[in-house]
Amino acid sequence: MFNLFKSLVSGFPRVADLERAYLNASVSRIDLERRQREIDNGLFRRSSFDL
Repeated sequence: MFNLFKSLVSGFPRVADLERAYLNASVSRIDLERRQREIDNGLFRRSSFDL
């Protein structure tokens, strides 16, 4: 049962991977700093219950 759950979950990208890809897509140092601030403010870690 646990192996089935583990195999299903492993198909989804981790938040850290999404954040890293977002940072890697920056086009300048200023863009990189803006993206870092967005991540620090919870861009990818917001709860679905936040309004």
